[in-house]
Amino acid sequence: MRSERRYLMEHAEESVRLDMKTDNAVTGKQARWAGLAPGMSVIDIGCGPGKTTSMLGELVQPGGRAVGVDLSEQRLDFARQHYGSSTVSFERCDLYQPLTGFGQFDFAWCRFVLEYHLSNCFELVRNISAALKPGGILCLIDLDHNCLSHFGHSPRMERAVAATIKSLEANDNFDPYVGRKLYSFLYDLGFQDIDVKVEAHHQIFGELKEVDEFNWTKKVEVAAKRSGYDFNEYQGGYEEFLEEFRAFFANPRRFTYTPIISCRGRKP
Repeated sequence: MRSERRYLMEHAEESVRLDMKTDNAVTGKQARWAGLAPGMSVIDIGCGPGKTTSMLGELVQPGGRAVGVDLSEQRLDFARQHYGSSTVSFERCDLYQPLTGFGQFDFAWCRFVLEYHLSNCFELVRNISAALKPGGILCLIDLDHNCLSHFGHSPRMERAVAATIKSLEANDNFDPYVGRKLYSFLYDLGFQDIDVKVEAHHQIFGELKEVDEFNWTKKVEVAAKRSGYDFNEYQGGYEEFLEEFRAFFANPRRFTYTPIISCRGRKP
């Protein structure tokens, strides 16, 4: 299988960004909806800094276990230091390689991972499904229209944001519309009892929260700058775009939202 490419959001503070923006209450609600229950074994695909894995590990007690897998040694070191326990462990792996070395699981969780795998997303989901026992549950959760829905910005910023996302699609294997594809992945793999839920993930208006400011500023500082787009709408290029984005995002009149799509199914 093809090996994973460079992670789009790689930077020194990525573990902190991911940890800050992860809400345990939301994770718990999503996981219970998908069917996670005490006594299950669960694998967290692309576990990052481990906060989600730890929450999943709590939900399967008593009697369950959680394994987080990721390619990044930096994120795994953070996870082991902050969230490792007797029932929660972390392992390094390439998600395109067989996951069977960790055993088979009752439940597989994959959230905010597939958006980084545009050209080979179905291949990745099929590989994840192989780590499930027959009758096991696969839960896929990701965004749709990612980073594209704002109001209150200038026409040139709207054009620049759209062009930046297009550049990330072409150059970095980024998929801003993967959420709408999740159902088809489970359907094509023959999963049963499939269910889908659509909600708002980002819903930002009024005074800006610190976590949203940090999260979105890092997206622009890392992903947008790395995209290869030249920001020709701005005489000052990327730096002028960044300045305008910060001013727009700090304005309490601004409205930003992103749909999140959750899909669960049972392996035959």
